[in-house]
Amino acid sequence: MPSLLHFGQEDFLRCRFAVSALWETQEIVRTLARPHRQGYHGPWLRRARAAADTLDLSGLWLLMPRRGHTPDWLFPPAVGTAAGFEEEIAAVRSADPDGARADSARSLADTPGALETPTARAWLADPARMIEELAGTLETVWHTLLAPDWPRLRALLDADVAFHSRRLAEVGLGGLLPEIDRRCDWRSGTLTIDGQAEHERHLGGQGLVLMPSVFVWPDLVSGFEPPWQPTLVYPARGIAGLWADPAEGCAASLVRLLGRGRAAVLGGVDEPVGTTVLAARLGLAASSVSEHLTVLREAGLVVGRRYGHQVLYERTPLGMALVAGGGA
Repeated sequence: MPSLLHFGQEDFLRCRFAVSALWETQEIVRTLARPHRQGYHGPWLRRARAAADTLDLSGLWLLMPRRGHTPDWLFPPAVGTAAGFEEEIAAVRSADPDGARADSARSLADTPGALETPTARAWLADPARMIEELAGTLETVWHTLLAPDWPRLRALLDADVAFHSRRLAEVGLGGLLPEIDRRCDWRSGTLTIDGQAEHERHLGGQGLVLMPSVFVWPDLVSGFEPPWQPTLVYPARGIAGLWADPAEGCAASLVRLLGRGRAAVLGGVDEPVGTTVLAARLGLAASSVSEHLTVLREAGLVVGRRYGHQVLYERTPLGMALVAGGGA
């Protein structure tokens, strides 16, 4: 059944992008429990499995029904692109206990057998304790599983926001939303999202938050009930190569021609991207990436264009042909 989000005139002025470390933290927990989400993340899972096995995630899993309500107080939509994990987890800890109890009871009812567990009964009897325990678990997951890789993930998410912000300027919101995910359809000011639980909401001037996510793949998440701002969480661009070795996708002939680092940089410029983001994505020093980009630009393989305060690089037709020929 589809979700329907109805836009009014003021909603177009309040659409924005967001990035959330807290969201990725809870999506890691969900991904560990759901094999269908793990396809692109095999290298990370193999590396993180031993650490993940030391964590007790059973409480969080109780509040992650496969179908149904997930508590908004525990996994709120992001407030923007600048908030860090510490700021977000502080907001979770400040949740109203009575509201958290009602929100969690609804979620527990959607997970078969959850309401009968000792953990759930203890939480509903003492929601302040529930808030502290779950916030503590999320904080442990963040430090154990996500924080070491956050620069790489953040670079990918920032690149997605930069790309889709440019597309928004080029094609408008109605053109962008179907591009973000094929399950989105835009007609006459209404966004229809296929494959969701039935949900309908008039945005009422709040607009829509567009939030790329690494670990939400292949799912698409929409919703968040008042007072939360409506949010669409979608799989970020580029996750297929997120955990790959920088030169893994480069043909041997291209590596021999350009060198391992330079071939990786040329291969990584498959969309407009800045030096810092590309360096984090490839796991290389920003100074090295800058040097490689200078050589590639002088050779006519990439071109740099200024957007605001940053320069974004993309391949020239010659660079595209070289990458395509190297992979033939």
